[in-house]
Amino acid sequence: MRTARSTTRKDPLARLLTGLAALLGLVVLGVLCPTAALAQAEPRAPGARATGLHISDGRLLEGNGNDFVMRGVNHAHTWYPGQTQSLADIKALGANSVRVVLSDGHRWTENSPADVANVVAQCKANRLICVLEVHDTTGYGEDTAAGTLDHAADYWIGLKDVLAGEENYVIVNIGNEPWGNTNPAGWTDPTIAAIKKLRTAGFEHTIMVDAPNWGQDWQGVMRANAQSVHDADTTGNLIFSIHMYSVYDTAQEITDYLNAFVDAGLPILIGEFGGPADQWGDPDEDTMMATAEQLDLGYLAWSWSGNTDPILDLSIGFDPDNLSSWGQRIFHGANGIAQTAEEATVFGGRNPGDTQAPTAPGTPTASAVTATSAALSWTASTDNVGIAGYDVVRVSGSTETKVAASATNSVTVTGLTADTAYTFAVYARDAAGNRSARSATVNVTTAGAPAGTCSVAYRATNEWSGGFQGEIVIRNTGTTAISGWTLAFAFANGQTITNMWGGTPTQTGATVSVAPASYTSTIPAAGSVTLGFIANKGATNTAPTAFTLNGSACTTA
Repeated sequence: MRTARSTTRKDPLARLLTGLAALLGLVVLGVLCPTAALAQAEPRAPGARATGLHISDGRLLEGNGNDFVMRGVNHAHTWYPGQTQSLADIKALGANSVRVVLSDGHRWTENSPADVANVVAQCKANRLICVLEVHDTTGYGEDTAAGTLDHAADYWIGLKDVLAGEENYVIVNIGNEPWGNTNPAGWTDPTIAAIKKLRTAGFEHTIMVDAPNWGQDWQGVMRANAQSVHDADTTGNLIFSIHMYSVYDTAQEITDYLNAFVDAGLPILIGEFGGPADQWGDPDEDTMMATAEQLDLGYLAWSWSGNTDPILDLSIGFDPDNLSSWGQRIFHGANGIAQTAEEATVFGGRNPGDTQAPTAPGTPTASAVTATSAALSWTASTDNVGIAGYDVVRVSGSTETKVAASATNSVTVTGLTADTAYTFAVYARDAAGNRSARSATVNVTTAGAPAGTCSVAYRATNEWSGGFQGEIVIRNTGTTAISGWTLAFAFANGQTITNMWGGTPTQTGATVSVAPASYTSTIPAAGSVTLGFIANKGATNTAPTAFTLNGSACTTA
């Protein structure tokens, strides 16, 4: 929640200066003296391993030893306590975990033990691993309203009776982004002290700690001190959380940071991240998600809904059927939650002793084919224990892409492009994670794109000298879906787009043509997609007044 939880994205001049400082610091730490920057963790057995989720050899494991990789989102519970249905909605979209915002009462209304117990119960009922975090610490040392990690630790101790026995299901994230950009080196000692305070109080849960610099650690303090912080936890059950926003706008920055921890044998995940660009930069969410998948690291996207900076809402108005382009990217894009999440075995998701794969599903058949979807069904597989579900893949030569999952032997594949040929096949999987041989394939060609009608809402969401951030909402006012669209408009005052999310712009002079991203290519009937962009401007910034979609004029809203 940007207004309440600012990641303190630096202004361009500050970013240039601090970025230079960070680069020099990381060169000294990571290149000239790599062992000083992040020492290789010595393998050791935890002294008092948690009874449930725990750390071993730099990995987050369940109590039965299953490797657990978080794939989920953040949910702003403390500001929206009535939105507990969101947990079920998040799970229905495929997540296996959720990070829940709480307050210790320092800055916002304290979440009571009864409320926290209900959150944990709701997470368990929806088969989600629950990361609980205190948000009041955000930006301490720079934001005068922020609370201390010590106060947060006292809050957790007050919840001990609620959390004891939930070690299989709950991770304690002591405090969100618990240090700002002012003297971030001050982060280390209070972090160690808070960890020791919780362990002394008898907490056996895996503990998560956020980085300084508003969670982004652009000065490398957490990276340089990770080993000493890790060693302060005598149980060894500690995981580090890096928040990645516009500081992480290149692939090199992302891969260097995450690999530093992995190479040292220290556990880490991306506890928050954003994708949409703003005036401070364009986070490289594609590399974040791809690298997390490559390294088997967890990620938790910010955030489900209710942001005061709405470009980061994954769902609009807490509606799971109205995902933003950012939400589509997280849940349904490459390396997204639907493709990569695996439910924790504590919920009965797997049986590690089962090694027999299911039989191959029958050849799928297609029906109800439209411009953007196709219903598939197939003969069910059999298994010695039981079928957990099916994965539908698109086949293109030797490449397979997962496009849908189902608990039954039928599914409707959505998000297809009109007048396009597809080849689909199906795999079965059992509760132990064994996968069948692939079914035979079925060929499907979608219907042609309907003409549709449209309206467009354009606004500048933020302006600064020489530039601005804009938003374009395209709404389908027709009764059938629109696919494969092209949006065209013209600027009046020489504005030029430099970055865009949700679409790919081509600009010639004043005229702009936008092609959709994969996750915005279909606009459902009565639905909408949202584009965001950064642009240069002069003294005048008049909004465009005319838009066409696929050559047809749209009304303006």
